[in-house]
Amino acid sequence: MAVTGRRAGRSPAREGGPVRYRARVEYDGTDFAGFQVQPGRRTVQGELETALARLSGGRRVRVVAAGRTDAGVHATGQVIAFTYPGRLPAAELERALAAILPADIGLHGLRRAARGFHPRYAARYREYRYTVWNGPRSPLRERFALGVRDPLDVAAMTEAASVLVGRHDFSAFGAAERQPIRTIHWIRIRRSGHQVTIDVAADAFLRQMVRSIVAALLRAGRGEIAGGEIAEALGRGGRAFHGAVAPPHGLCLRRVVYDGPARRTEKDDDEDVYA
Repeated sequence: MAVTGRRAGRSPAREGGPVRYRARVEYDGTDFAGFQVQPGRRTVQGELETALARLSGGRRVRVVAAGRTDAGVHATGQVIAFTYPGRLPAAELERALAAILPADIGLHGLRRAARGFHPRYAARYREYRYTVWNGPRSPLRERFALGVRDPLDVAAMTEAASVLVGRHDFSAFGAAERQPIRTIHWIRIRRSGHQVTIDVAADAFLRQMVRSIVAALLRAGRGEIAGGEIAEALGRGGRAFHGAVAPPHGLCLRRVVYDGPARRTEKDDDEDVYA
């Protein structure tokens, strides 16, 4: 007996025109030259667009993201969006991408988005985490954390960080931009054994802003500077502390939030929660 309509056991093909999708992307940034496409360099955007082209008849599908992470920076909560011209429904498209993408990129939670959705401009705030291994040399831990052998005073780092919270001109802690004013909602520094984490949440960031802040806070943790010197550097506007930045491999884009006011909860501190 002939079967009419779609075949049993198969998801229906998507009908209609191109669809806007959003998804969360996780990646190990070690072997990438950053998120954004660069000619002749391996990038996260390049790998995502290559995979989507294979599922779109060779046509380029442009991918945009909430943040253009630098070379060597990781992500567990990057958010991307793209307009898919093919006919695979969301569930099948996500499975197909998982099969094609390289081992150092994972894509999760693919779903439809509003036609004009752009993850960068729609975001309420972003949160980065910088991880420091403040103990004996540990090659495995230090793949994703900065190894610091000197003792770090977390209380001094927290006090120094407090002067950065709020709305400021952050030219001293980031690459030059036409509009350098940003709002940091919170900076939380915690120690668990030898591991120290520095969480920074803001409406947006200048390039290298988090790594510049981390470099200054590490100096405070070693007792080399005090919070007043960070406040003075912030007010001067020129690059603080000779433009020092912490290495990229300790930095991770933890989450991007789209709904509700910026607020920190204990649940957010203990778990990775994504929007």
